[in-house]
Amino acid sequence: MMKINVQVQLSTTPEAQPAPEHFNLVNGLMPEPTEGQVLCENLYLSLDPYMRSQIAGRHMSGSVKPGDVMRGETVSRVVTSRHPDVKEGELVRCFGGWQTYSVQEAGNVFKLESEIENPSHALSVLGMPGLTAYAGLIWQAKPKAGDTVVIPAAIGGVGATAGQLAKIYGCRVIGIAGTDEKCAFAVQQLGYDACINRKSSAIAEELDRLCPDGVDIYFDLVGGETLNIVSERLAVGARVILCGLMEDYNKQTRSMGPPPAMWIKSRATVYGLVVYDFEPRRHEFVSVCAEYIRQGKLKMREDIADGLANAPDAFCRLMRGENMGKALVKI
Repeated sequence: MMKINVQVQLSTTPEAQPAPEHFNLVNGLMPEPTEGQVLCENLYLSLDPYMRSQIAGRHMSGSVKPGDVMRGETVSRVVTSRHPDVKEGELVRCFGGWQTYSVQEAGNVFKLESEIENPSHALSVLGMPGLTAYAGLIWQAKPKAGDTVVIPAAIGGVGATAGQLAKIYGCRVIGIAGTDEKCAFAVQQLGYDACINRKSSAIAEELDRLCPDGVDIYFDLVGGETLNIVSERLAVGARVILCGLMEDYNKQTRSMGPPPAMWIKSRATVYGLVVYDFEPRRHEFVSVCAEYIRQGKLKMREDIADGLANAPDAFCRLMRGENMGKALVKI
């Protein structure tokens, strides 16, 4: 019997918060590779906030329209290879999407690095989220011992890695999260010095209390009003990493940014972080962080949904801020 390629397609474009009914689970035809291509069976799927921006048609990687298969990075197994450099049975990273199988050009699949012992880590702490955290914090912000670092979305895929890296470099790290449970996890499991519950505490007042000398590094993953609040409290010589827009993803319009005077008075250096720019340095990052994992200095909690049919609900939980750690689907 011919195998079926189960897919998740966008059915309608949500105007605000996405819900499971905005997606359809369909049976597609099994793709067949041609010369120079490989057929991959997707094992793990990464769910990321930027996908909401794709749905809205506002992401640099392109748009997802009704009837399209949802995009996403996967860890996959090569089932059939029609290229001599890719072997059947190898585990690879590729953008396989929200489906059980995909056909890829051989040049678009990347064998998992030998340092990666847990395949799901290739999509979390040793994958794009980890690379984002490492590039922004280490290569752009250049932390120094004693720096005060503030990280919103503190226990997500990027935030958790950035926070732990900052502690490794001797920084004082303040997180911001949406529940007491997340704040406790940030402090007790990830080593944050403190974590602010943004829903039950006034962020501005808590930052004034916790950061009396200002914020040296702000790794921004949310944009919106939180960016304004932190920008008012930057120390002289601060570094601001602009990476995510979580507060805006479910809105029709973008939030206004901080007045430039906030950055001018602190002599801040502001970086726009696009992780794709650092792809040529991925192996450098993996080598360093895999060793941190072996030493017990770097942890990652993965929030894994079981089965492709549960991907829409897991994605909607992510966009409501209900995930605990990096959101993944075990297909």
